Amino acid sequence: MRQAQALSVLLSGANVFLTGPPGAGKTYVLNEFVQRARKRGKTVAVTASTGIAATHLSGTTIHSWSGLGIRDSLSQHDLEWLGANDRLRKRYNATDILVIDEVSMLHGARLDMVNMACKLLRQNDKPFGGLQVVLVGDLFQLPPVSRGHEVFDFAHLSQAWEELSPQICYLSEQHRQAEDGLLDLLTALRSGDFEEEHLALLNSRKGQDPGGITITRLYTHNRDVDSINDRHLKALVTDSKTYNMATKGAQAKVEQLIKSVLAPDKLQLKVGAEVMFVANNFAEGFVNGSRGQVIDFNGTWPVVRLLDNDRVLKVEPHTWSLTEDGRVRAEVSQLPLRLAWAITIHKSQGMSLDAAEIDLSQAFTPGMGYVALSRVRSLDGVFLLGLNPTALQLHPDIYEFDRGLKQDSAGLAARTEDVADEDQEVDDPGEASYDAALFQALREWRYAQAKTQAIAPYMVAHDATLMELARRMPQTSAQLSAVKGFGPMKIEKYGPELITLVTAHAKTLTH
Repeated sequence: MRQAQALSVLLSGANVFLTGPPGAGKTYVLNEFVQRARKRGKTVAVTASTGIAATHLSGTTIHSWSGLGIRDSLSQHDLEWLGANDRLRKRYNATDILVIDEVSMLHGARLDMVNMACKLLRQNDKPFGGLQVVLVGDLFQLPPVSRGHEVFDFAHLSQAWEELSPQICYLSEQHRQAEDGLLDLLTALRSGDFEEEHLALLNSRKGQDPGGITITRLYTHNRDVDSINDRHLKALVTDSKTYNMATKGAQAKVEQLIKSVLAPDKLQLKVGAEVMFVANNFAEGFVNGSRGQVIDFNGTWPVVRLLDNDRVLKVEPHTWSLTEDGRVRAEVSQLPLRLAWAITIHKSQGMSLDAAEIDLSQAFTPGMGYVALSRVRSLDGVFLLGLNPTALQLHPDIYEFDRGLKQDSAGLAARTEDVADEDQEVDDPGEASYDAALFQALREWRYAQAKTQAIAPYMVAHDATLMELARRMPQTSAQLSAVKGFGPMKIEKYGPELITLVTAHAKTLTH
């Protein structure tokens, strides 16, 4: 399926699983969809299964957004707590679209819990309480952490996935790897057709000398990464500067945010240090994954030369924030850098690299070698240190499922047109999306209320609130609570009458 077709399906309001190989443009399509949906007046919650993935999207973890935290299940007590949580009820009902990225690493039990919470808080028995749900990921990539069990709790095997029955948008175009053998190798891994010729191609990259160029080293274990970075930093004879992370907010929220940020609590730098940017700042010219080298210090701050274009930047602190219900709950500030002579393969997921030195001799889980190799744009950029049998394994149950996904996507693509250009859409889609007849009925209702109470109409509700009512069409108290301008007192006073009015109008639209 083409990117423009996938975007068309997403904008139709369908529940979707957006998938495809690395470099096919999943992140591009997702970002374009979120931007257009918000222009249409939709509230989009952008989440991911891990904090690292969430930072790539400027989102939050599904654990945080859902309010479920680290729970592995929902007890009766948890359900009662959820049902009484006005803050979460408002969040769930104010949301139109829920995005969950890197779904390959999401436990099926977690998806079931979110589904249950959505139904409860939105008072709606439809899958995920009637939200449009967009799941994004490549199931061949790193699976959910199994905690010592051999059986993986894949999201696509959950009851929630079955209920949702998402449309499959399997992107088929390739925008990352060059046509030099690496793409063919990765395709062979995905299809289960990995042959001796592919292994020989991979082995040909063993012992290759990078020739003095600075490249990222990918390792399977944190201990190797930390050891390599510390050793290289100590070998530099230049003076060092230390930068400590600044924090603001409640301790629990700060700790939650720190876990999702790739920048370290304490960063030591020297001239000559190899670094990687861990945030996006397009205006300054760097993105998450950009490599560079510290070449100087300008007063307090390091000066970094980017490796891909030789651009020189003075790097100042970047601020990450945790926002809930429209309020900033925690902030951390640190230089958007980490030492990058080496990083773990887990932390590389989602990055695109020109070159990488990869050690797969201690690979320990399916998908690890696939993820590491697919970070690199071309075979010439792969410098392989070691390889074990596990490194080239992908989970066997995924192969058959993936074939079915491709078939479903091909059928959908055959009947889907490309999305219209953005400038062909409605100039103000947010206002165009409300029901004009219902809005007029609500204004008449407001006038009657104001006359009965001898008060000004705006004291009942502002036009903006009525317009939001005409857009959302709330038919329960929970849904009504998501409308700005309707707190508990107004819901108690006007709720039953408004719900009756909206419900009656909604019925006329279905007949």
